[in-house]
Amino acid sequence: MLQKATELGSTSPGADLRRYQALSEGDGFLTEYGSTIGPIEVAYETWGELNFGATNAVLVLHALTGDSHAAGPANQAHPTPGWWDGLIGPGRAIDTDRYFVVCPNVLGGCRGTTGPASIAPDGKPYGSRFPYITIRDQVRVERSFAKALGIDRWAAIVGGSMGGMRALEWLIEYPDAAAKGIILATGAVATAEQIALSSLQIQMIKEDPDYCGGDYLHYNRSPRRGLSMARQLAQISYRSPEEFEERFGKNADGIPVRDGGLYAVESYLQHHGTKLVNRFDANSYIRLSEAMNHHNVGRNRGGLVAALASVRAEVAVVGITSDRLYPLHQQYEIASLLPSQPEVAVVDSPVGHDGFLVAVEGVGKAIAAALAG
Repeated sequence: MLQKATELGSTSPGADLRRYQALSEGDGFLTEYGSTIGPIEVAYETWGELNFGATNAVLVLHALTGDSHAAGPANQAHPTPGWWDGLIGPGRAIDTDRYFVVCPNVLGGCRGTTGPASIAPDGKPYGSRFPYITIRDQVRVERSFAKALGIDRWAAIVGGSMGGMRALEWLIEYPDAAAKGIILATGAVATAEQIALSSLQIQMIKEDPDYCGGDYLHYNRSPRRGLSMARQLAQISYRSPEEFEERFGKNADGIPVRDGGLYAVESYLQHHGTKLVNRFDANSYIRLSEAMNHHNVGRNRGGLVAALASVRAEVAVVGITSDRLYPLHQQYEIASLLPSQPEVAVVDSPVGHDGFLVAVEGVGKAIAAALAG
């Protein structure tokens, strides 16, 4: 059982609702495939106040390169504003005047929760020794974390992309642990194309000479080029062809737009590669990507139909019109196999998969409607 270990203080001056804390699991954690990690620390932030009966808690689950800083301004711990800042707060879609909102960093991450860059019990970074983990492993840690907070049942669990995978696993593995689930821009099982894209990104990182078999921290090195290239490939899948053409297409003379010596779209991709390299660990990117590749809620549960039929929570499913990474047919598949067969809330956005992060108005309306029931 996780026990509260350390109060690291408020993440913004004078704020008492955003906290960055750690919890530890003293006996270690046994993964689904038989490896032991531990002790486990979980970094998280909260907004709002937990009511007396602990019935107003909402769990928000981040995507691949997200973290616990879902809302609030940039601060010392987080150089950028919250990734869902427009959706979490007083009077917003996830209303912190009503709900106690919790966002943990995921197992295997690199923003405070135990991951490959964390120090192992022998005093050295895990590096290549950090084991293969699954989405289910991540959810088991989150379940233990929730119990340490005194939360037995969430008012809602909300997640998009990789966070949506974890939200689905929560609803299936712990059918009484949430009254509602809100699943955004994800699927119930990884497709061949998703695995292919992710596998190429993993290969790009491992082929970097500075990867050192995963133990680059031991040599004070970092596979920056490989990680940057991986992010650039991912960024193409996160946006839509229409948005790329609108932003980076041809000028009035029919000439492809350039930014200095590069095409404008090249400059854009390199910018995003550099941004990620400066804030994310390459081994975390690999381990989390592998977990996403293995995602299949029907695995060892009698198949997809049986797994989704076991869900007891009220579920809302949200998709983005231009999402080519997790296209709408995957959200329709989830909805069709849930007991309530909810209507998919379709958010019209031209930006692709990233619409679940940036199409604040449409996504906010869908989340608010789902919470209102």
